[in-house]
Amino acid sequence: MELSDKLMSREAESMPPPVGHGGLLIVNADDWGRDRETTERTLECFSQGAVSSVSAMVFMADSERAAAIAQERSIDVGLHLNLTTPFAAPNCRAHLSKRQRELAGHLLRHRLAPVVFHPGLVRSFEYVVAAQRQEFSRLYGAEPQRVDGHHHMHLCANVLLGGLLPPGTLVRRNFSFQRGEKSFFNRCYRHVVDRILARQHRVVDFFFSLAPVEPASRLLRIFSLARRFAVEIETHPVQPEEYRFLTGGAIFRFAHKARIVPASALSKSGTPTER
Repeated sequence: MELSDKLMSREAESMPPPVGHGGLLIVNADDWGRDRETTERTLECFSQGAVSSVSAMVFMADSERAAAIAQERSIDVGLHLNLTTPFAAPNCRAHLSKRQRELAGHLLRHRLAPVVFHPGLVRSFEYVVAAQRQEFSRLYGAEPQRVDGHHHMHLCANVLLGGLLPPGTLVRRNFSFQRGEKSFFNRCYRHVVDRILARQHRVVDFFFSLAPVEPASRLLRIFSLARRFAVEIETHPVQPEEYRFLTGGAIFRFAHKARIVPASALSKSGTPTER
């Protein structure tokens, strides 16, 4: 048995069964449209087949141009909900920018702030999330069918418990970890959040970050899971290490028999499965 097969078997023993998507791999680049450099590096990775989907930021410096490119190139795009990095587009309303900065101040104040529901910011969360959904629809011609978050803040308590994400959409789950990688409390909290997500949304079986690309055994384990499960890998091509990995062909050697597909390849039918 190959090393990757052994790692996959060991991982699968402690994980839930697949949700029915079969083996496939989504390689998603975050921050599409944040600025010109990010867009260009991501586009290069997409052109080489190393990136299969992107998550778009709206009200940012390159959002308009990135949207036009995505439409022209038929790139699979989801919404990268941004509650922490200041909007930079010249067409962004001053009131919206102020509300977003208010949310960022709360969410970044303490590492546990995102897990605490803030009743005083309910309307601000509703306003800022709705504005980004509307802007995505304006730029891309339709409501987002997939949502994730900058700094993963789409999973903060006010967004999740406030029901601010469109039901039935594909929503990014928490990072997947092996037993022992995180504390018991951390794993329990992530498990609860993923179960809440799966009641109203579609989720993949596993979610990982591409970085760090070393040690190789970590990536072998991740890519081998994609032979049987639906796996999403988050990438940031603007980061030199990830850019070299994606454009240098390494991703294809690691992926091997796994199918690299856009997120839209996941079936949109059926009821979301509880985790």
